Amino acid sequence: MLNRIVLALASGLLAAGVAHAVEDQTAFDCTFGMGTTRVYDNKKFTQEPAKPLSFAITGINAKTQTAEMKTPGGSGTLRLVLAVNATHFLEVATEGALNITTIYEKDDAKGDFPAVHSRHFALLGQPIVTQYQGSCQAKK
Repeated sequence: MLNRIVLALASGLLAAGVAHAVEDQTAFDCTFGMGTTRVYDNKKFTQEPAKPLSFAITGINAKTQTAEMKTPGGSGTLRLVLAVNATHFLEVATEGALNITTIYEKDDAKGDFPAVHSRHFALLGQPIVTQYQGSCQAKK
């Protein structure tokens, strides 16, 4: 019974046209000043600080659920996943690494969009997971 109630409420929210973080936005400049890297070595994960990171997300098209990530090292194709009050940008790199950037609804008090960026990859068979916290500014 509870499952049906939750499902009905969720369906109602989606039908009502829930706002997404990228609504009316076509590009963002994102900056992540803090983060943590976890490297699997000697049968355990060890933690170390991650270096600051910044990139742009451009060409956002919510209808086709596509965008592009631009970094100093190049660019990559992104897939959008629209969620309630957030938008996830997924990048599957050529070598199979998975990068996820989530941009949340605008923080009106600060004027930017809170964001999280995660990277899941391996180097020479050694798992490395990095997560950053920061924000994105809408580009006009």
